[in-house]
Amino acid sequence: MSEPIYLDYNATTPVAPEVVDAMLPWLTTHFGNPSSDHPFGRAAKQAVEHARGQVAALLGCSVAEIVFTSGGTEANNLAIMGSCHRHGRTRSRLVTSTVEHPAVARPFARLGTEGFTVVHLPVDGEGMVLPDAAREQLSDDTLLVSVMLANNETGTIMPLAEIAGLAHEHGAIVHTDAAQAVGKIPVSVAGLGVDLLSIAGHKLYAPKGVGALFMREGTQIDP
Repeated sequence: MSEPIYLDYNATTPVAPEVVDAMLPWLTTHFGNPSSDHPFGRAAKQAVEHARGQVAALLGCSVAEIVFTSGGTEANNLAIMGSCHRHGRTRSRLVTSTVEHPAVARPFARLGTEGFTVVHLPVDGEGMVLPDAAREQLSDDTLLVSVMLANNETGTIMPLAEIAGLAHEHGAIVHTDAAQAVGKIPVSVAGLGVDLLSIAGHKLYAPKGVGALFMREGTQIDP
């Protein structure tokens, strides 16, 4: 019987050999706690900051704007729940799309039980969220807009920069789940104009349990 051929890379990727080589020393001999103030800890802290710089370079942002997480799901929850719990006393309208990954859809469903109004933008026949649909639903009560950058099932790339521009006209925070885009297409947080962007490492040859959240300087969320 022949071995199966793996074609499910949108679900997860294998860990690249270069990634294994880069990580191996920190899983064996260099095991220090980066918060420890001794040579083992300082070496680990330097490695973490080097990695943070690599992620920042990938997105075109500053090192201080990268927060490491345990994966894309935690990054999404931190962005979505953190924004709403921080600013929920002043605004209550949330805008997302009908085609979001459960890691985004479920936090919004939860927020809908906490007194927030959740609006789901439709998509066209190509699975695209149209900016006109967003324009119709945005108001000065909109707290957060979250639309994925690339869809995990169809591959559709959303017109996120235009949607973000419309949202910012109303003072809303803009988040995107970019798990299916980063590492596959060029992603610039400046070009997209987003305030928060989630990454899942295992979608681009890193191990599972590794992720990051871009948080634009000045963006305030609750931990």
